[in-house]
Amino acid sequence: MAHPYRLREIAQQAGLSLATVDRVLHGRPGVRAATVAEVHRAIADLDRQASQVRLSGATFFVDVVVLAPDRFSRAVRAALEAELPTLRPAVVRARFHLREDGGVADLVADLDRIGRRGSSGVLLKAPDDRAVVAAVARLEERGVPVVTFVTDVPASRRVAYVGMDDRAAGATAAYLLTSVAPDAGGVLVSLSRSSFRGEGDREQGFRAALRDLAPHLPVHVVEGGDGLDASTRATVTAALSRDPAVDLVYSVGGGNRAVLAAFDAAGRHVRGFVAHDLDADNVALLRERRLTAVLHHDLRADVRRVCRAVMQVQGALPGRPSSVPSQIQVITPYNEPAAFGGDA
Repeated sequence: MAHPYRLREIAQQAGLSLATVDRVLHGRPGVRAATVAEVHRAIADLDRQASQVRLSGATFFVDVVVLAPDRFSRAVRAALEAELPTLRPAVVRARFHLREDGGVADLVADLDRIGRRGSSGVLLKAPDDRAVVAAVARLEERGVPVVTFVTDVPASRRVAYVGMDDRAAGATAAYLLTSVAPDAGGVLVSLSRSSFRGEGDREQGFRAALRDLAPHLPVHVVEGGDGLDASTRATVTAALSRDPAVDLVYSVGGGNRAVLAAFDAAGRHVRGFVAHDLDADNVALLRERRLTAVLHHDLRADVRRVCRAVMQVQGALPGRPSSVPSQIQVITPYNEPAAFGGDA
């Protein structure tokens, strides 16, 4: 396996021992396939973060633990790796633990492994669950600060939350949809899973605003699709079969191509569709005029705040981490950010 990196650099990036990495690189037997894959991923991470690897000085390792569809995890990875060179003179390297599916037990196992290996800090997108709260406490006891990201775990010992004001985002979605179609027949609210605190807060904000703006409008909530296409399409298809009047969508949890496919298969027209996050799918759907608007927050600004919070806890920057809501941007087909001017 040709690469320009020292054994220690690969071991640090993978969170494995020098002996284990040496066995993998020399093709020796007795190493699990999952461990071999971790070493390959570490070398790929080092290739993408090459500008950081050769810098001298104190190095901070940030572990990124995310449960989300791959399209969102890719956007987080790209934002963080684009932001790392701007953090100089600090040297920040990222290790990724990205899951598209799986349960809380898998996330907790990831967090406990990070605690045993050591880390400068953890960026965490996880459900608000007691087992996650306990795992965050164990990390804090080991001196590993946790910053929750996009969705909060407020009862945990995290040092800060970085993300938008989700109740305000939900209220904004209600305002946009009722403005587009004040005489709509019903609105579908699609969640990936309600145990994500941010998604629940968005739904509550949406309902609260709707009580003022259109108290007559029926709301149909579907969840359990995890933002994945097949399961999301199935839950939406079932909801459409129960109510022929639904013609608006507030997609809290993603899987928007699948949502639209369910409407298309049923021969139903969507009069208004508000989604979250400018991932590649949503950029394309905006350009196709399939989405009315996307509620967006700048991922690069958010991950920069996560890294600053970690460095503050580690004493490399002054001040203490704080939880300040990210700015909500309403993106339409007419004000797409310049960063997405090329192919998404």
